[in-house]
This record gives sequence, structure tokens and C-alpha cells, in this order.
Amino acid sequence: MDTLTISQLKQTASDAPIYADVDLQLQSRTIKTTKTNKPYLEIAFADSTGAFTLKLWEDRPLFTAARDWPDGVMLRVSGKWTQNQYGLDGNDLSARVLNREERELFLTGDPEIQAKQHADWETITTLCSSITDPRLADLCQAFFQRFGEHFRRTAAARKNHHARRGGLVEHVAQMMRSADALCSVYQNWNRDLLLAGVLFHDCGKLWENSYPKDGFTQIHSLRGEMLGHIPIGIEAVNHLWRERLEAEENTHWLTLEPASEDVRLHLLHLIASHHGQYEFGSPTLPRTPEAFALHYIDNLDAKEEMLHHAYLQGAEIAPRIYEKVFPLPANLVAPLTHFQPCPPPAGNVTEDHAEPSNE
Repeated sequence: MDTLTISQLKQTASDAPIYADVDLQLQSRTIKTTKTNKPYLEIAFADSTGAFTLKLWEDRPLFTAARDWPDGVMLRVSGKWTQNQYGLDGNDLSARVLNREERELFLTGDPEIQAKQHADWETITTLCSSITDPRLADLCQAFFQRFGEHFRRTAAARKNHHARRGGLVEHVAQMMRSADALCSVYQNWNRDLLLAGVLFHDCGKLWENSYPKDGFTQIHSLRGEMLGHIPIGIEAVNHLWRERLEAEENTHWLTLEPASEDVRLHLLHLIASHHGQYEFGSPTLPRTPEAFALHYIDNLDAKEEMLHHAYLQGAEIAPRIYEKVFPLPANLVAPLTHFQPCPPPAGNVTEDHAEPSNE
């Protein structure tokens, strides 16, 4: 059998079973019961490319062994895999613990994702180095120095979009590209503020959706559970700003225009309002052009990631129509392909370019 990553398995599996080995790390395991009081296990697995949840019923051979798996164990799970709109399912499954060599290879992660995240990190640092406001530029560099390594192993979410180690780097880099491009169209926007807002909008996820240095199991922290990433992000940026303001080399901040206090408030507003609505967790609503821009750029990139995976995972229920994949609201239709101009037939000469007559 082939050994696949989670991403490859999601792209390959369908209603028809495929036989495959998948190297996985146990994220969580919960014993639940059906309406008829039959127990089953809900198990979350992860690797460098993503995560998925598997239900193991009491009558499955793997059920008993899975109850005793230690937290964070790395396994090779083998069997027949299928996929529908609710996700992956496995039958005739067996599992064994990875040996030391397999574990080391597993922890290196998928090389394509590593290369992409390295390029995305370069995008983030390059665009932040172009910020001209010395206060925002200094704040970004201080953040990289203190939290850069932590940032690079954080996910953008627990599920739905960029829900993998380093996913926040991918999400922020693409948002920065969009923000930078749109600032050339909407020239009244404050580019420095918007780029800094993109960097910091989800920085609270460093305490909500991060990973250990050695593994692909997202960490659950009391701080993340009780506060959520928006209040944590406001607190983190506010603390870092106060530190930089009090640094001896930054005493000139108090003489700059716009006033440093205004810059701080506008940046914190971007973090506070980026979910766009109270019911989605924002403590306030967008009230500036940059706040609206950040909200829509964030939402667009999250939806684009969901669409990408939905086309790969969704079953084609009719020609060019794909079944609904959660959390998208409806069935998808295949996107329109790009126009391909037809080359003129060989040897065909139009009237405008015909040879002149001798008559």
C-alpha cells in the first residue's frame, strides 16, 4: 500500500475505497455514545499537512487498542479509506507505532509545504521591512525577534482553513500580498497600518492554535480557552507597544505625527474588529477603511482556502457540480477555465496582411 499524507488522502479518497497507509499523530481521543448508548471513539489525527477526525465504533477491531494509545503517539494506520461530505472514514483498519527512523522522517514534514512556508515567511518579513512609519516598523521587528519561531509553528485555525502547523504564516503572507496590491488601487488607505494589522490580527493564536517544537498536535492552553485570540492579541500588541515606547531609543515617538497614541489605537482597532460582526467574536465593529479592508481580506483568504480543499475533497454529484463541503453554504460548481485564444491556422493570411497586387 502507498503511504500518504492527510492532504493526499483527502485528495484521493472518495466513495470508492482506496487502500493506503497514513502516518499520523494522535491529537485527541474522546469516548462518546450513540443515541442507543453504544460507545464509540472520536479520534483526531494530524500531520504536517492537516488534520481529520475519525469515528471508531465499538465493533471495529481497532477500538480496543485505540483506547490505550498514549497522548501524542505517532502511528501508521493502514486500511480502506473512503470520503464523503462529512469527512474521511476508514474500514478494516490496523495500526502500529512508528519506529524511531519513521518518526524522525514524519517529523520533518511535507517538503512542499515546508518550501511554501519558507517563501511565505520571506514575503512577510520583506513587506514588513517596507513599512515607513518607524513605530509600526519597530513593533513588527520586535515581534519577529521575540515570537518569530513561535509564529512559524502556529495554525490559523483548529479546522476549516490553514489548520496545520505553520498555517498562520501561509494565511498572513497571502493576506499581505492582497493588502499590498489593493493599496495601489485604494490609495487613501494607510498601507503601513494595514500591513501591520495583517501581521498582528491573529497573533493571539500563538496562544490558542500553536504547536510544540516537536510534533503536529495543537496545544490547548487555559489562556487560549478562556480568553480567545482577539483579546489575547490586543493584550500582546499593547504590551509590546508599551515596551517599545518606553525604550530610550524611541523617545522621539512622542513628537511624531500622526500621534503615537492614535497609531496605537488604530492598530488595536484592527485586531478587535477583524471578525467583522459581534456574533463572530469581534468586541467592536470595523470603523475605518483599513478595518473594513482587513476584515474582507481575511475572510476572502479563508474562503479561498476552504474552496481549494472543497474542490479536492467533494464528490462530483453531476457534471461540474460538487457536493457541499462544510463549512461552505452550498454545493460548488466547477470554476470557469481561463480563455485560451486559438492560434491562427498555419499558412492563413488575412486580407489586411495580403501581399500587394502588381496590377
